[in-house]
Amino acid sequence: MKPIKTAEFVKSSSKVEECPEGNLPEYAFIGRSNVGKSSLINLLTNHGKLAKVSSKPGKTQLINHFLIDKEWYLVDLPGYGWAKVSKSQQAAWKKMIARYFETRENLTNVFVLIDSRHEPQRNDLDFVNSLGKAGLPIALIFTKVDKNGMPKSQSNAAMFLRALKKDWAEVPPHFMTSTVTGYGKDDVVRFIRDINQQISQ
Repeated sequence: MKPIKTAEFVKSSSKVEECPEGNLPEYAFIGRSNVGKSSLINLLTNHGKLAKVSSKPGKTQLINHFLIDKEWYLVDLPGYGWAKVSKSQQAAWKKMIARYFETRENLTNVFVLIDSRHEPQRNDLDFVNSLGKAGLPIALIFTKVDKNGMPKSQSNAAMFLRALKKDWAEVPPHFMTSTVTGYGKDDVVRFIRDINQQISQ
């Protein structure tokens, strides 16, 4: 599996209309605040400081585009959930993200990050179901598997997938990851590479 070689920050956008030209496949990453999104992006791209890691939830406030190997965009989206910001700011983020999902024609896949330390959370399930109802292609990434150990993480992930099966004929592709050990990194990158290859054929 070919690792990612180059990752370049392109721009941050406060509106979908400000995003780069949609001429390349685009993979969006989103999750609840403090799910480990920035750390995962840095792991996948082999770049320690590409995405800003913060102990404070809600650090990502814009649509951030990164050009990967000059072939595709990785998009870092604001989190959802309990970021310590005003309700008006959360509403603005929600509107911006919804518009991004609705109008970004080159959006190829949405990776929804879920903290594997916890049993299924209603806001995660509701968010994933809303994307499914919108017909968006998604994959799930269960993060922080090193924190509770693999057995407990797999148990929580299995509970989440069982909950999804109530509404899904087939659950989305899913991965287990750890930014501490690097577990799952190659699987996610390979998944993206395979989709890009299918697109280019």
